[in-house]
Amino acid sequence: MSGTKVDGETVLRAACTGDAQALYDVTAQSVQGLAITHYKPEQLEGWMGERTAKYYEDVIAAGTTIIAEQNGEVLGFVDSVPGEVTRLFVLPKASGRGIGERLLKAGLEAAAKEHPGPIKIESTLNAQRFYERHGFRAIQQGYFSHGLGGDPIEIVLMEMAR
Repeated sequence: MSGTKVDGETVLRAACTGDAQALYDVTAQSVQGLAITHYKPEQLEGWMGERTAKYYEDVIAAGTTIIAEQNGEVLGFVDSVPGEVTRLFVLPKASGRGIGERLLKAGLEAAAKEHPGPIKIESTLNAQRFYERHGFRAIQQGYFSHGLGGDPIEIVLMEMAR
């Protein structure tokens, strides 16, 4: 995946040791900047819960996280397991530039390995239309509680048939 062009100087690469703080920062900034119209201030404030950069070290260690980077700055990332895209976050300033779409494609490819069935995602309310444009359909409403503190976050469980 290293060096795959996204747009201009933006490349996709596997996350590596040392990227944990950047993943934490992208998540926090994405939540605060892109989810603000769909969630209450208290939910946004508690979204990250007790999560720290160390949490993302464990995510990176699993070896399934792909980063979009430009000039040394991490603009977004995606993570997946067989059958599910588990995380996709993009900095607000990078939103609308095709980076999320390219990350989703990479995440879908990884999620499809060793999984012949539909691919699932727990979408935030603000990202639902993005996923619908890329072939996902809503299955049910629910709550995502990451287990690290904070109020439960409303999500839409979505699925993409293959």
